[in-house]
Amino acid sequence: MLLAQILAAAIFVIMFLLIVLDKIERHYVTLGCGLLTLVVVFGIVMQSPHAILETLNLSSIFTPDFWYAASESSESSSGINWATIFFIAGMMVMVEGMAKAGFFRWLCMRLAKLVNYKPIPLFVAFMIMSAFLAMFIDSITVILFLAAVTVELAKLLKFNPVPMILSEIFCANLGGSATMCGDPPNIIIGTSLGYSFSDFLTNTGLMAGISLILIVAYFFLVFHKELEEAEKNAVDTSSMPDPKEAIKNKKDFTLACIIFGCAVVMLVTHAQTGLTVAFIGTVITIVTLLAFARCAKELLSKVDYKTLLFFIGLFMVVGGLEQTGILEIIAGYIGRASKGNLKLMIAIIIWVSAVASAFVDNIPFAATMIPVIKSLAATQGVNLETLAWALSMGTDIGGSATPIGASANVVGTSVAAKNGYVIGWGTYCKSAAPATIIVVTISMVIIFIRYC
Repeated sequence: MLLAQILAAAIFVIMFLLIVLDKIERHYVTLGCGLLTLVVVFGIVMQSPHAILETLNLSSIFTPDFWYAASESSESSSGINWATIFFIAGMMVMVEGMAKAGFFRWLCMRLAKLVNYKPIPLFVAFMIMSAFLAMFIDSITVILFLAAVTVELAKLLKFNPVPMILSEIFCANLGGSATMCGDPPNIIIGTSLGYSFSDFLTNTGLMAGISLILIVAYFFLVFHKELEEAEKNAVDTSSMPDPKEAIKNKKDFTLACIIFGCAVVMLVTHAQTGLTVAFIGTVITIVTLLAFARCAKELLSKVDYKTLLFFIGLFMVVGGLEQTGILEIIAGYIGRASKGNLKLMIAIIIWVSAVASAFVDNIPFAATMIPVIKSLAATQGVNLETLAWALSMGTDIGGSATPIGASANVVGTSVAAKNGYVIGWGTYCKSAAPATIIVVTISMVIIFIRYC
């Protein structure tokens, strides 16, 4: 077993290093390392077909609980979490349909018109919209469209879009932490530990909501000089494009809104209805493809299959750590370091998660830590939910601190750079790092007060 543990740990470390170096596409990295885990660790060293089957976890798809259950099965954290894969795929298809119908561009232009194209109200409104949309839609998609529209408005209204893009990125990550479907780490935590949309909304949602108020004020104070300068520019608002121009097809737009509304309702009520996120993701996919039948192939071609493959490979590598008992060792170390003190345990989890997620992808970190906190809860006699909320806020918010900490950061800065607004590490971290510390601290204090 010792050799298997060493090899599993080595494969995991190599995978992390290759992801950070970013020289090879990350889905190739995780799939290659996942295959090594199955063949070398489980097949050759452990000679355990059972470990291979447990990690592949294909049998879970054919069980009734995968599609319909009172709550998500906590056993899904062993091996590949297919519920996460199905759900993310469904959301990707739905978002592509909404983009095709012009929903995001219409929403941005409509909101800009409502605040009469004034830079300061626009700044605040776009931050709030970024956080709200990211509660239901992947933050990458939110920033992709929001940053593009921000640059367009900046050119028309003659202001620097960098402050607005930086604040939008942070708020998208913050909004994503509020719900189960907002950020990939939350999807993994929810499907693995059996938590519902409402569980996240009433726990991490509360922390995100309180933090958002302070963060809006924080970013306004940081960028108030640039915003006040922009307010002085006199611009003819009558020349601004009509939001209706963004709607390419009224029928498609209506269908996209209905599908999005139904998806939100199903997610909010899935704990009561028993519909699992795997079921919801599958239904969303089918309905979207039927509604946009004439361009179904185009929608499917735009799905980010590389991310889905990345998840599959990642789960296999983490399965290697789980099957060889390494995660139990890590849990034991945290337990000893905290000496059974719940507050110290929470502080370790939330700050280690935040710091790690600032420099490495928060998705593999979250997937790795889930079995660790399960083991901690079992061995230290602490509430698993408390540790889960600490892990969620740490991984979701920690990624906001640097330009490479979360995918939304990379996308937002890339959109700005393509339009001639290069955002360096110094510029990014100067505003985002203190904001990250503020939110992580607020979250930790709220967890202390509410759960300890």
